[in-house]
Amino acid sequence: MTTPTAFAARPRRSVLYMPGSNVRALEKGKTLPADGLILDLEDATAPDAKVAARKTVTEALADGGYGRREVLIRVNGLDTPWGFEDLVAVAGTKADGVLLPKVESTGTVRKSAAILEAHDAPPEMRLWCMMETPMGILNATEIAGAHARIGGFVMGTSDLAKDTHAAHTPLRLPMLTALSWSILAARAHGLAVVDGVFLDLADDEGFAASCRQGVELGFDGKTLIHPKTIEAANAAFAPSADEVALSRRIIEAHAAAVSEGKGVVLLDGKLIENLHVENAHRLVSLAEAIEALAAG
Repeated sequence: MTTPTAFAARPRRSVLYMPGSNVRALEKGKTLPADGLILDLEDATAPDAKVAARKTVTEALADGGYGRREVLIRVNGLDTPWGFEDLVAVAGTKADGVLLPKVESTGTVRKSAAILEAHDAPPEMRLWCMMETPMGILNATEIAGAHARIGGFVMGTSDLAKDTHAAHTPLRLPMLTALSWSILAARAHGLAVVDGVFLDLADDEGFAASCRQGVELGFDGKTLIHPKTIEAANAAFAPSADEVALSRRIIEAHAAAVSEGKGVVLLDGKLIENLHVENAHRLVSLAEAIEALAAG
């Protein structure tokens, strides 16, 4: 099992889906301020274009130019005609990870990992799981601990709403149980977890509210379907300047107290416990990682 902070420092505020069959979009992705990109061979690629899209994506990664952005490739499921060859192709690329669709069991994760390893995928290549079906949500805890390669969960809220017959309400009350359960499972195994997409590109206020809710629930960031939403997601999921400043003060106050042999740490009249110090380190590390990403 990974440690609870193993993947925390890498920014994942904005993770943009990009169709794997669109050469221009893949090229544009190299210039966008998204923290991560999902090059999609599954939903965004028509059946008759999947083989060509696989070649397009692998060539785009071979050309490089994505900088510090985290690049995932969403493959087709192993129960489709394309899934196995997708994994074989991705194993030989510089992708940071593979995103598996509709994961419902540990078997899918382990079989996918075995295929990657049989084709010499680098050890740092991660497996990410789409959590988008009722069975997947119910098995989230087992899936999160299925293999050492697992890097995180991506919520597939559109499919989840469809399968549960739930409505897409502004507060997402029908799916809060699934969202929170997935977050708990991911954090218990030290994984990252990214929220699902917001579909109405004309509703800026609704998107902002969805991001706020995602932050409150504990997501690392949000998956996106259009570049216009990157800036808002980046702002929503980044620690504020005040939060970072306070975190640095907490770290300094704790270090000073420890050096003086004090068992109790007070800052502005408030008791500082280890949990506050751990969270302060997380926020400062995240802020520094965001700065490094922006600097290229």
